[in-house]
Amino acid sequence: MLTDLGRLLADDHPNHPHAVLDRARRTGRSMGSLARALETFFTTRRLALPTDQEEKLATGRRRRRLDAVPEPLRPLVEDFATFILRSRDRARRAGTKPRTDNTIEAALAIVRDLAQALAKRGKNDWALVDVHDIEAFLAAQPKARPRRLVVLRQFFRFARSRKAVLVDPARALTAKGPSGFTGTTLTIGQQRALFRRWTTTPDPHPHEALLGLFALLHGASSREVRLLAIDDIDHRLRTVRLGNRPHPVPLDPASWAVLERGLAHRSSQRTGNLHVMVTRQTKSGTGPASTTYVSHVLDACGVPPRTIRCTRLADLVNTMDPKLVAAAFGMDPEATMIYLADHVDPGRLTDIEAAIP
Repeated sequence: MLTDLGRLLADDHPNHPHAVLDRARRTGRSMGSLARALETFFTTRRLALPTDQEEKLATGRRRRRLDAVPEPLRPLVEDFATFILRSRDRARRAGTKPRTDNTIEAALAIVRDLAQALAKRGKNDWALVDVHDIEAFLAAQPKARPRRLVVLRQFFRFARSRKAVLVDPARALTAKGPSGFTGTTLTIGQQRALFRRWTTTPDPHPHEALLGLFALLHGASSREVRLLAIDDIDHRLRTVRLGNRPHPVPLDPASWAVLERGLAHRSSQRTGNLHVMVTRQTKSGTGPASTTYVSHVLDACGVPPRTIRCTRLADLVNTMDPKLVAAAFGMDPEATMIYLADHVDPGRLTDIEAAIP
């Protein structure tokens, strides 16, 4: 990196920060380690503005989703994408909450999946879509029905305003589904196997052990572990601050040992990044690890972080007051109520059954 930087400074082009940063960028999806390091250095010292790398990556992701739409159905979807982007610009100017890139990309992915399903059914015109097509598409993924239906309603309202369809086929549909928790949880045996994996064997990567054990014992989300910084750790009291939780979380010996492994791995990176979870892409900057990286940290154990966290939350909510769990985790009370099981433990009915003549 120093050699490349010296070459940039020694050539005949301008050497002001913005020009050096622009010439250090690589073409493609990644602008390169040198450009990331220079961007962090210049922006923290107010010598240059941040690059538009994130915007370029988002544009490429949207383009790939649009290109995957069958060609006869693509023009209307492209108009819908343009409409969403213009709405976001208006929201920014008005000071309201604009859609994020992830929200826009998720909406385009849902419309893309619908278009591909329609093409398989032999329908290459949006005017031919009826309620049975929409219902069949929603039935393919019952858990995603509410989110998919919201996006489809937005899309067909837009299509009706453009006279592409005469009747909105999604208008009469409802997002019926179970209101309680329907996710996957782990058995006691599976939890013990994961605990032994992360506490007794040195094979797992320190990031895997850190994320897995914090989710298993403390119900930590991927975002909380991803944003955990050095300043959030109290070595004297052995506590950490996780996310928006109102109080520091005390760590048991196993969790503290895993955290120390993570800190030792961070020290070996020789980085100035203050986050505990530092990757090759972030060790030269100041930002946290990417959500993509964190989503694949537990691939080696075969269990996603969400499943482990849901197991812990479901256990706490069903053995404690859901309101206390919500207060401890910094969550809304309604968010913990979905984990409340729809049954009573048989052991708690023994006295009642004995009292019945």
